Parts: sequence; structure tokens; C-alpha cells
Amino acid sequence: MILYYTGTGNSRYAASILSRQSGKELVCMNDIMRLRIQDPYAAKYSFKSDSSFVIVCPTYCWRIPRVVEKFIRESRFEGTKKIYFYLTCGTGTGAAYEHAKELCHQLELDFMGLGSVKMPENFITMFKAPSYDEAQGILRAAVSQIESAGRLINFGKPLNDNNIGNPNLTKLNNIFYKFFVNDKKFRVTNDCVGCGKCVSICPLCNISMDYDEPIWHGNCTQCMACISICPHDAIEFGNRAKGKRRYYLYANGRQK
Repeated sequence: MILYYTGTGNSRYAASILSRQSGKELVCMNDIMRLRIQDPYAAKYSFKSDSSFVIVCPTYCWRIPRVVEKFIRESRFEGTKKIYFYLTCGTGTGAAYEHAKELCHQLELDFMGLGSVKMPENFITMFKAPSYDEAQGILRAAVSQIESAGRLINFGKPLNDNNIGNPNLTKLNNIFYKFFVNDKKFRVTNDCVGCGKCVSICPLCNISMDYDEPIWHGNCTQCMACISICPHDAIEFGNRAKGKRRYYLYANGRQK
């Protein structure tokens, strides 16, 4: 079973390739996260697989996202205890390998390693997304790397991360979340048409419509889904994303 969490589509893309290659069931954590918030009694908390589990997600501040860690801690894994992690990243994954290993140790899961692949940058409140053509080149290069990881997973071999970067940067995780991971500066411009796509895509149900305009409620993980999916580029985050390209990768592999 492959469980994926995605903001702007990169991890969904990687998870889809792994699923096609292995035949493993593909499960979207975003949908389950939303249901756990909206109707916890109807949400799914246990998962069963005869083969290994694979967690696919982005790298947030050189670790797996905190929302993904929370999801794993609140879930029960049955049938097998073997679990792989496969991360998408812009530059590197820091100490994500060691962090995921320790998480598995705490939960008595069999850590089978962590791999990663570099994908188009999407964290536009701090960085710039690549151009359409640059992103296409990155995506093409990523396919063979994802498939190589998939072959190791299919044969039950451990994964080793080749995109670590600077592992010391993970020490900034607490500072990063405290000062940068929030929704305080999200706003809409006059280009907003009140379509509500930002509301429906938020994995934490953090956005609602108020008089045909979205409002944010303080429980944001900065996944960049809302600002990137907007069909009119009407969402801004202060001035940090102003004039920057919004990157979003749809489920069919097509860029916005």
C-alpha cells in the first residue's frame, strides 16, 4: 500500500509512478486528513497490507511534514510492519532519514529506509518556482529515479537517501515552524472569483468562504496548495509570492 500526502502534486506524481510499477494500492492521505477533521468517527485509522507500506510525501524543513508524522502516529498498520519513506524535495532532505527511522522505532515499525527525488520547487513564499520548461525537464529526469527506487521496494531492498544535503539544517525545524509556517499573510486580490477551489483542496480544512472570499483559520502547514491551485492567481502571501510563477502538477502529470 502506498499512502501519499501532497501539496502541489509532486508527491502524488511520484506515488502514482510507484503504484503503477508495483501494483500497490494508492491511498491519498489528504482525503483522510480532511475526513478526520470533519467526521472523525467515519474516518479511516487502520490500514492493512500484505506487502510493505510506502509513505510518499514532500520534505518540509528537512524532515517529513509534521502533519504526516501526526497521521502516522494516529494510524494502525496491519498485515506487515515494514514501511518505506519516499520524499520529494527541492534541494535536499537533511536529517529526514534519521528522523523517520526514529519515528518507526518509537512506533515499533520496521524501517526499510528513505529515498528521495528532486522535483520542481513549489515553496513560493520563500523561493521561486522554475519555468514551465525547466519544470518539465526536472519531471522527466525524476521518472527514472523514482522507478529505480520502486524496483528496490518491489524486491524488499532498503532505500538510501541520495539527496541529503546538509543534515544540520534539520536543527532549524522548530524555528522554521514557529516563525514561517502560518497563514497570517494569506490574502486575495480583486481577481478572486469565489470559486472555492482553495477551500476544497486544503488538507487541513483551514479555509472557508466568507461572502465569496476565502478566509484562513490559523491551522496552516504551508503546503502551497491553495496559492498554487487558484485558477486566477488571486491568492498572495504578503508580498513574498508577488509576481512569482505558481507551480501545480495535476494528477495526469500536466502542469497548471
